[in-house]
Amino acid sequence: MRFRRTVLSTIGSVALVVASLGAVTAATASPAAADPCGFYKTGSDAFYNHCTSDGSRVVVKVEVALAPDYERCVGPGRTWLGPAGKIQGAYYVGRLC
Repeated sequence: MRFRRTVLSTIGSVALVVASLGAVTAATASPAAADPCGFYKTGSDAFYNHCTSDGSRVVVKVEVALAPDYERCVGPGRTWLGPAGKIQGAYYVGRLC
């Protein structure tokens, strides 16, 4: 009886681990993880992803290394801001354009 309980416990633990790995894989493969909302960088490029369902366009301030910062109007979806080494950040300033 003790052997049977140990085997069932082990099978349950393995099933839980496999289910957890499946959930992690599904979460990392989602499109949202590839293009997060707001500012993000890839290995070589900087982007601002304006996540909206209403089609609005917003003003973002782009922070540039060794150059003046500037404002830019971005529409829904991903906007390329420049090379990752040059762009330090970008954020929504609270205005529509």
